[in-house]
Amino acid sequence: MKKIFFKGAFYSLLIVLVLELVIRGFHLTKDYPIRIIDKNQVEKWKPNQNGYSVTGNRRQNFSEFRINNSGFNSYREFTPSKEKKEIALVGDSYIEGFHQDYRFSIGNKIEKQLTGFEVYEYAYAGYDFADELNLISKYKDKFNLIDYVFIDLKFNTDLQRGVYAVIPDRMNLETPFYRNLRKFKLLVYLNSIGVTGDLKTRFRELIALKIKPDITPSNENKLKEVDEINPKYLANFNTLVETYNFDKSRFVLLLEKRNTPNAFKNYLKANNFKFIDLSSDLEKSKTPTTLIYDSHWNDKGRSIVANAIVKYTRQLEFNY
Repeated sequence: MKKIFFKGAFYSLLIVLVLELVIRGFHLTKDYPIRIIDKNQVEKWKPNQNGYSVTGNRRQNFSEFRINNSGFNSYREFTPSKEKKEIALVGDSYIEGFHQDYRFSIGNKIEKQLTGFEVYEYAYAGYDFADELNLISKYKDKFNLIDYVFIDLKFNTDLQRGVYAVIPDRMNLETPFYRNLRKFKLLVYLNSIGVTGDLKTRFRELIALKIKPDITPSNENKLKEVDEINPKYLANFNTLVETYNFDKSRFVLLLEKRNTPNAFKNYLKANNFKFIDLSSDLEKSKTPTTLIYDSHWNDKGRSIVANAIVKYTRQLEFNY
């Protein structure tokens, strides 16, 4: 009996080892860059990391990420100056683009069309409007040199707070316990395909690469949410733009109809905030603009977003 037990344990361990090697060898699950809080109390990725982002249990999406010296996923370093022309893209996972190889980012697509401009992607999965404006404020010496700043804003999810603070839950994922769990690729893979079920909610957060929920309104509430404005969110918006001295001359908001009430767009117009409504261009596309498994933009969608920013920037340049 004892012999059978030891043989069973040995072969079980061998199977686990083989599966671990297969998952690593075929990159069946993602790599996880390390999060940090820098000296300016800005949450971002630890600089100078590389890895692969994998989505889906059949490797539906496989792409390489590159964290630059500034701690953001980008094909270039951020070196603004008075002599050059620059654009900054500030946002969450939609702008960050772990779903696509960093060489084909939105910033890269913009640069190919706007001769003479450098594009800096200050984006991090989970950022909301408070994170974004805090980032700009803490790096104001750099942002003051940048000509145009495009800020991604989802009214229904990004304005739930009017004061910035580090989110402890995200940084808890960098404890030794969670870092060691991430090293066990088989466990990460099993969790990603749902084998582990709901036993470890915290671990599911670990492998999501973002904390902020991806909220998609139900069909019966869509029209109501599009037409009505949440007063608390509007109050938070006003508090944040006032606190951080929002620069209406250089800052442009990036909006989509699916998560922006019409009343909020009217409010922005009445108060002279610049914004781009990406919905029209995205809806005109004859091919899908989002990924199969979630609402993030695919390559087509990211190209449309890049084109919209290029067009708007040219208008701004002409007017100036």
